[in-house]
Amino acid sequence: MANKTQEDGGIHFPFPFTPYSIQKDFMAELYRVLDAGKIGIFESPTGTGKSLSLICGALSWLRDFEQKKHQEEARLLETGTVPLSDEKDQLPFLSSSCKETPDTLRPAGEPDWVTQFVQKKEERNLVDRLKEEQVRRKKREERLQQIRHNAQLKYAAKRMRREEEEMERLLHLSREMLAEGTGTEPLEQLVCGDEELVLAEYESDEEKGAALDEEEEEEDLEEEHVTKIYYCSRTHSQLAQFVHEVQRSPFGKDTRLVSLGSRQNLCINEDVKNLGSAQLINDRCMEMQRSKHGKKSRAEDEKPKRRRQEHRAACPFYSYEQLQLLRDEVLVGVKDIEQLVSLGKEARACPYYGSRFAIPAAQLVVLPYQMLLHGATRQAAGIRLQGQVVVIDEAHNLIDTITGIYSAEVTGSQFCQAHSQLLQYMERYGKRLKAKNLMYIKQLLYLLEQFVTVLGGNIKQNPNTQSLSQTGTELKTINDFLFQSQIDNINLFKVRRYCEKSMVSRKLFGFTERYGTVLASSREQSRLAGFQHFLQSLQPALTETPVPHGDEGEARVPRSASPLMHIEGFLAALTTANQDGRVILNRQGSLSQSSLKFLLLNPAVHFAQVVKECRAVVIAGGTMQPVSDFREQLLACAGVEAERVVEFSCGHVIPPDNILPLVICSGPSSQQLEFTYQKRELPQMIFQEPKRANQVEQVLLEYSRCIKCCGHAGGVVTGALLLSVVGGKMSEGINFSDDLGRCVVMVGMPYPNIKSPELQEKMAYLDQTLPRIPGQPPPGKALVENLCMKAVNQSIGRAIRHQKDFASIVLLDHRYARPPILGKLPAWIRDRVEVKATFGPAFAAMRKFHRERPGPS
Repeated sequence: MANKTQEDGGIHFPFPFTPYSIQKDFMAELYRVLDAGKIGIFESPTGTGKSLSLICGALSWLRDFEQKKHQEEARLLETGTVPLSDEKDQLPFLSSSCKETPDTLRPAGEPDWVTQFVQKKEERNLVDRLKEEQVRRKKREERLQQIRHNAQLKYAAKRMRREEEEMERLLHLSREMLAEGTGTEPLEQLVCGDEELVLAEYESDEEKGAALDEEEEEEDLEEEHVTKIYYCSRTHSQLAQFVHEVQRSPFGKDTRLVSLGSRQNLCINEDVKNLGSAQLINDRCMEMQRSKHGKKSRAEDEKPKRRRQEHRAACPFYSYEQLQLLRDEVLVGVKDIEQLVSLGKEARACPYYGSRFAIPAAQLVVLPYQMLLHGATRQAAGIRLQGQVVVIDEAHNLIDTITGIYSAEVTGSQFCQAHSQLLQYMERYGKRLKAKNLMYIKQLLYLLEQFVTVLGGNIKQNPNTQSLSQTGTELKTINDFLFQSQIDNINLFKVRRYCEKSMVSRKLFGFTERYGTVLASSREQSRLAGFQHFLQSLQPALTETPVPHGDEGEARVPRSASPLMHIEGFLAALTTANQDGRVILNRQGSLSQSSLKFLLLNPAVHFAQVVKECRAVVIAGGTMQPVSDFREQLLACAGVEAERVVEFSCGHVIPPDNILPLVICSGPSSQQLEFTYQKRELPQMIFQEPKRANQVEQVLLEYSRCIKCCGHAGGVVTGALLLSVVGGKMSEGINFSDDLGRCVVMVGMPYPNIKSPELQEKMAYLDQTLPRIPGQPPPGKALVENLCMKAVNQSIGRAIRHQKDFASIVLLDHRYARPPILGKLPAWIRDRVEVKATFGPAFAAMRKFHRERPGPS
């Protein structure tokens, strides 16, 4: 369809078709939030075109913002004068350093000529910076325009790379021929090259110098970050769907968009990708980058090249020319993850690094939740939030997502395995390690031993065979746990920094990979016998769980090869402020099954940095009710003023009579319906949600086939029933449109387990932290109700998917009739709810509703 241009209050919103009135309202409110630098909570039900409204509203604002910026730049370059301090705040493109006034930087009472001199200098500096930005922008636009219209340039670097690879292959063959006469035994080759496993001197000049070449190359690729919109959602499929919406929108041809993902999703090196687990892929990739850029010692240069090359293979898809080409190709046209991977394979360039290098010049960056919400990941990916816009879609579980990202759980087996690996590593390389390295390794060994001790185990024994005398769950504050573990005298901040800078876990992974899977020479076998025996003793607990017959399709969880890296997350969590987290000691029958878990109580402490740096933040979803959780637990606790928060909720596009929400309080026998844990009895199922994820598609296929057969004349099947668990595999992301979801029945209220120690601690934390509102339940109790109603809202929203859809929604429990509960339903449902005290009128209303509508329902 032809593009339409809508205007609201003088703002032009290009749109691919005539928008609904609620879409116009959505875009106008979104524009105002971004322009004023607010925090917006936007609710737009599934089927109302939320994605298009976000795209057209946000990119319309960005279009106008850039236009104003260029106009101001032209005016300043023409006049050559810096605006007054009050005017500086109105110029969006000036950095914070540019907005500092001379009075704040110099003492009062200075002579006028000094003030005038500094003012003139500021004017010259600003004009120079603006000129540099214009030159860079012009070069980038010319480069991208050239790529768009000259296909020959696409393949120039590709051909060059293939020639280089052929030359490397010939050189490799020549070296092998020369090395054949050295008399080197194959067994000796396995144990040589240990230099790359030995930790470099901590914070040494050599370690810093080893990365200079890489930094120089990446500096050439780095550009100034333009104002952009970061859009994040929960899954890669949701992100791909959003990118396709951008492609179909009026902004699809002109927007510089980059899709970000993990190495697991973007790696095109088959040898690395075949490792399976994300951790192994990350470790190998980092090792290959260091192999490419690291400096070699003189002693190492004198060794046979064949040996050294075997352990120092660099990734063939990481090169300056190829990444430069891929960066520009990414910016030329809108591409999703799959298209980016295909482009990377064609150009023989790494999509993971190529997309990262495209971030600065991009206008729209699409990425998963975790990459934006986790500070260390955000920094590693090159994401800068200062002055930018963040849109978090599918944000109904945002609080739980942040809590999960910064929580960590480690089992007794992982502590024991890490301790054994690290101990063997120190025994092998101890004489070659510097004093600081030895000191920190000993501290890590002590920490691991104390963690096992506090669980009631012994670090020197097999965790699979250790039975614990004390079982159960114990919850501690961070400080109490540190005292109980007798590690309060260790500076965990320094240990955490050491782990990050020395990359000890990756060195340990390389050591384990070499000596845990291959035979060493006879001289080494006796020294490593204990290490290999321990690994074998842990094998039943750490390898993949055997899959029963008939379940071969179920996704398996790969064994973690670097437990210390997982433990580093737990150590980092222990540096959280005492009031913001708790440590759960979970003691089971054996040490291997027991664990230590860090529970984050205050997700706002990590979200605060996002709202502090960003110009504006939009939290959007199909169902955001109840929004009090976002306001109180996330925004207020993050220091966001109430006046900065804007709420927007729109109705649905379906006609009012296309939905029948009912609350049924009693059954046919006049028995009051109250499906509490004690009273609930489940009826016999027909189709039910499977236990294994790989069976979901098969169940849905059979369910759909049965429904389609209902319309056939003479059929004995009159319908299909699918019973699922709230919050399970069927509750989110699956389309139950049209005949697949004509009636949704919510049996009971899906309250979380009130006896859960984690939930009880969270409730207590909120009761102590948040103010008590007169006439409202305590914050802890409100949390339980909100968790219940969020699950309800997500489940019942599965049925209505587009404007012409229709469905009945049955809330089967008398507790839904209470006003506080009804008030937590989405507005488009809440306004149409009918409460039926008895079963007869409810059944009659449903019968009338479905008889008046077409289809087999």
